[in-house]
Amino acid sequence: MRRVAIIGAGIGREHLTAYRALPEHFEVAVICDLDRARATEIAAGIPVVTDLATVLASDVDIIDVCLPPHLHVSTAIAALEAGKDVICEKPIATSLSDMDRLEAVASKTARRVYPVFQYRFGVGVAQVLHLIRAGLAGTAFAGSIETHWRRDADYYDAPWRGTWAGEQGGVILGHAIHAHDLMCLLLGPVAQVSAQLATRVNDIETEDCAALGFTMESGALVTSSATLGAGDDTSRIRLMFDGFTAESGLSPYAPAAAQWTITPRGCSAEEINAALKDVVAPPLGFEGFLQAIALDLDAVTLAQGRTSVELVTALYAAARAGAPQRLPLPRTHALYDGWQR
Repeated sequence: MRRVAIIGAGIGREHLTAYRALPEHFEVAVICDLDRARATEIAAGIPVVTDLATVLASDVDIIDVCLPPHLHVSTAIAALEAGKDVICEKPIATSLSDMDRLEAVASKTARRVYPVFQYRFGVGVAQVLHLIRAGLAGTAFAGSIETHWRRDADYYDAPWRGTWAGEQGGVILGHAIHAHDLMCLLLGPVAQVSAQLATRVNDIETEDCAALGFTMESGALVTSSATLGAGDDTSRIRLMFDGFTAESGLSPYAPAAAQWTITPRGCSAEEINAALKDVVAPPLGFEGFLQAIALDLDAVTLAQGRTSVELVTALYAAARAGAPQRLPLPRTHALYDGWQR
C-alpha cells in the first residue's frame, strides 16, 4: 500500500478514479489544489489542502503532479528532494535541459519518476505488443497516425492554455504526444523527423494543426496528422508489418480500449489467432498505468519520458528550420533549452 498526494484536481480527478479502482495498492491521502472548492468536489472525504509545502512535509510515498506543463519540472524536483516518488502528467518536461535537471535529481535522491502515458494500457496495445514479441510482426514497413480532435474557444478559457508561457506548446505537445509515444513503443526509436505546423483553428499562440513525418531507426516510415479543428474527437493508428497490419479503432483517448483489427499478410490468420489467445491485457488507461507501477511490470520510465520530450523538440526544430532533424539531438542543439518563443 502506497500513500499518494494528488497535486491538481483537473486531470487529477481521472487519476483519482484509477487509484480508487486499485485499493490494494494505493491510498490517496490528500488532494492539493489552489482552488479548494474544485478539489473538495472530487475528494469524497479525502483531506484537501491548498499548500504544496504541507504535502511535501507529509508522510505520503508518491506525489502525483497534475498541474499545467510549466509547473511540472519544478514540482517534480521539489517532490524528489522531499524523498517522494513522482507520477507526472505529460509533458514530463518542456526542454531537454530540464530533463537533464530532473534526471540528475532522480539519480541523486534514488527516487522514481513515472511519466503518464496511459494510452499504452489496454487490450489493443497488448495484442500488438504480444504479436511483436512472439516474432510474428517481422519487418515494420510504414504507419499512419491521426489525432483529429475538436477544441473550441471555450477550451482556452483557462488562461494558461494556448500560450507558450503556460501550455508550453500546442497539438504536438499536449495532444498527439500520446500517439507518438505509442509509435515509439511499437516501432522502436525515431531516427529523423520532418514537420509542418500551423495555427488555423483558434486565436491562440501555439500550433493547432500538424503534418509530420518520421523515419524510424528500423527504416519504417510513419506519417502523423494532428488537428484541433475536427468536427469531433477521433484517433487512429495503423501499422504495417511484414507479418500483418494492425489498426486501432477511433476512440480518441483510449486507443487500447478495444481489440485492434489484425489483418494477416506474411503470417496466417491461424498463427495470429493462436498467439492472441495468450494475451493477458492490463486494465485500461490510468488504471493499467498505475497497476504497472504497483507491480513494477512494464511501468513507464523516466527515460521514455525523455524520448517524448526529445521528439517534440525535434519536431519544433524541423518545422522552424524547414528541414529534417536527426535524432538523438546533441546538447549543442539550438532548442536544447526549449522551443518556447
